[in-house]
Amino acid sequence: MKKFALSIVLLAITTIPALSQEVFTLEKCKELALKNNAQTKNAEIAVESSKQQQKEAFTKYFPSISASANGFVANKPMVKMEMDMSAQMQPLTNVLTPLIGWAMMNGAPIDPAALTGLQNQEPAKIEAMKNGIIAGLTATQPIFAGGQIVTGNRLAKAGVEVRKLQKQLTENEVLLTTERYFWQFVSLQEKMKTIENSETMLAHILSDVKVAVDAGLTTRNDLLRVELEQNRLAANRSKAENGMQELKLALAQMIGIPAGSFNIEPPAVIAGLARNSPDDEAFPAFAEMTDNVENRPEYKLLDKNVEIAKMQTQMEIGKNLPTIAVGAGYNYMNFDLHTGNGMKNNFGMVFVTVSVPITDWWGGSHAVKRKKLEQQAAENTKKEKAELLLIRMQNIRNQVNEAYNQALIAKKSIAAAEENLKISRDNYNAGLVTISDLLEAQNLLQQQQDAYVSAIAEYYKKAAEWKSV
Repeated sequence: MKKFALSIVLLAITTIPALSQEVFTLEKCKELALKNNAQTKNAEIAVESSKQQQKEAFTKYFPSISASANGFVANKPMVKMEMDMSAQMQPLTNVLTPLIGWAMMNGAPIDPAALTGLQNQEPAKIEAMKNGIIAGLTATQPIFAGGQIVTGNRLAKAGVEVRKLQKQLTENEVLLTTERYFWQFVSLQEKMKTIENSETMLAHILSDVKVAVDAGLTTRNDLLRVELEQNRLAANRSKAENGMQELKLALAQMIGIPAGSFNIEPPAVIAGLARNSPDDEAFPAFAEMTDNVENRPEYKLLDKNVEIAKMQTQMEIGKNLPTIAVGAGYNYMNFDLHTGNGMKNNFGMVFVTVSVPITDWWGGSHAVKRKKLEQQAAENTKKEKAELLLIRMQNIRNQVNEAYNQALIAKKSIAAAEENLKISRDNYNAGLVTISDLLEAQNLLQQQQDAYVSAIAEYYKKAAEWKSV
């Protein structure tokens, strides 16, 4: 009873993880890839970053406002001087002395010591600018900047469009890689089922051979040949299992889900193809193909590169043109003059600024020429890349058609291999062929079933690649 209970517990432990796994279709995998993949997340961040840069460029249309304040404290006054007032008053004293003497003789109440004190006065000391404060608020509005503000905003807008195109390319690449992993995994999954069918078939053959050996109708060599074929299938199974494990890890990384938390549901067009008669709908003819390269994001990106190169040339020209700005300001200052409250003042002002880069014209002319050459290079690159894109599209179209034809051939080969195995089995039972002929026929059927599954998976991978372009 204890052994039975322990078996139930172990069965529950091994069953719970399998039950907790989600089964993902191809569309679900692609949806998760767009949502969770690091590349798509970074592409979205790049778009948002470029939008912030565009908003930053737009602020250049508005006045720039700045505030400044400066204060200082010196260890001694910056202005320091002495003035000898007695020397300055000497000419006046020479004039006033006779007048004061005459006034005193006529009874005027004048103290002679006052005139003496004026002549003997100590030199006056003047100290100032030991501490002070200067503060101001200034607003500047650009009127003309050689078109740099307008061009800068156009460049920022083009940058957003470039990032969106790059995001589209990134999403296309992520989806394509996800679909490749998915179909490769499904292909191995179906090959595993083919191996299982072959193992079942070999088990029946082995049982028949053992009976024939025991009855003395065949030699033990036939038994060894069947066992060798079983070993070959076991090696193929091990390779398929390892390949499925690696592909599942790669797919899990693309969709951002732990590999142990999900499983793959084969599409209806491929489920059971290795075991049942294939249907024509498994690989329908692909939709009408066109070579309109202008619709591709890669071509649009090349267009944007040429457009940006032109705007960069305009920006370089603008750097060599005069700039005009108007502004207004308010200032406050307070200086220590060593007397009373010092000097305080506040005032407003308006101003106009005109800047002409005279000495920069020489170097600027070469910079403009350099930008024009870069613009020409961008146009040449666009032409070359457009031709290469068209060639690539045509190659992919050819590969889709080739995969379609290979699938048709593989489908016909399965029917022939099945008929060949049936005839070989009947002939073996009648003693007309050897066990080697029967095993070869069985092996040929497995190869054709694997080839058909691979052809279907390859067709859908190439079809996905075509859709991405």
